[in-house]
Amino acid sequence: MSLILQGTGIDTMEFANGAEFRKARAPRAPDMIFLNVDLEAQDAIRSMQALGKAGYTGGVQLMSGRGSAVLENVRAIGLHHKLKMLPVLKKPFEATAIQKLMLEQKIGNPPPVAARLGLGEALKNDWIEFWFQPKIDLRRKQLSGAEIFARARHPQHGILTPGSFMPGADEASQLALSELAVSTALKGGLNFVKLGVPLRIAVNISLAALAKLPVGELVQAHHRRGESWPGLIIDLSEEQIIPEIGLATELAERFAPDNVRLAIDDFGRGFSALTKFKELPFAEMKLDRSFVADCGTDKVNAPICKTVINLAHSFGALAVGIGLEKAADVQALISMGCDMGQGFLLGQPMPEERFIALLKQRVTVRTAAVEAAAEAAAEATAAPQPA
Repeated sequence: MSLILQGTGIDTMEFANGAEFRKARAPRAPDMIFLNVDLEAQDAIRSMQALGKAGYTGGVQLMSGRGSAVLENVRAIGLHHKLKMLPVLKKPFEATAIQKLMLEQKIGNPPPVAARLGLGEALKNDWIEFWFQPKIDLRRKQLSGAEIFARARHPQHGILTPGSFMPGADEASQLALSELAVSTALKGGLNFVKLGVPLRIAVNISLAALAKLPVGELVQAHHRRGESWPGLIIDLSEEQIIPEIGLATELAERFAPDNVRLAIDDFGRGFSALTKFKELPFAEMKLDRSFVADCGTDKVNAPICKTVINLAHSFGALAVGIGLEKAADVQALISMGCDMGQGFLLGQPMPEERFIALLKQRVTVRTAAVEAAAEAAAEATAAPQPA
């Protein structure tokens, strides 16, 4: 939930449980509170009472997989305390439901403006920045990495996506953008290590640009050889790799000592051309989003995804599902043995400072949960045993 909200420009605070939430003292009253109603409905009721007593005026969004009677009872108590109770959100729900809710409540970033801008102009004026999208370990349900995406922050038009500034970009501008992207990914990886959250960062650039980039020099400028860090992933499209597999292999071998690995992006349409190889030097194979979409229900896409995942594993690579927007597709990929996933359901791209703030929160929440568990264990140990 926090990953989705942070991606829409909304600052969040997470709490391990209702008691931690009720003790919190935020700098200002939040615009909205999402409250999960678990098996212990009394905890949610106590939160309703506390919010009513505090005179909270923002929206309260209940969410749960429990029966509607329990949820409506909690909602009725909130209304009794004159809280602004929104319609109950039943699990499972899609990320689009949260995005629609934020638009209705007029919270977060406004929709992007359609505009055209030259990449060279954006680079010259220092308008380019890179946003981080979480990559999730599907089995452990944990953050395992991130991929960066270019954005242009225009003084009049606001945040612009690559569709606004990449078409028509000349080779020199594309190469400059690629070098900036690699440097940003390396700096970001170092920042995350300092936070105690080592993440391998991925960046998508063209094979032609990669062949010209001084990757080794860029790595050495940020990391000493032998230094402990997760490394860098460079995504290359399958379309570019298949006719240039020799060059891709040569680059993979050249970058390996610097802890830089290559990955195949949009993998699947040409997988038959790769089956003839006994070895491929790629750390990840990212399934084409057209196969991932509706793989949980589509009888054509599902077997293709399974075949591609198995092929990735046969080469010793991790399989990554991209463009994930539906919970059913995530569950299907997990059952197929897919290793990692990314997409709007699991977290949208967000500015680095927002991504770092979210990481700090999650570390704090995890620490609070561990301390609470340790305290409970100590109390249980100290309690007298029954005869």
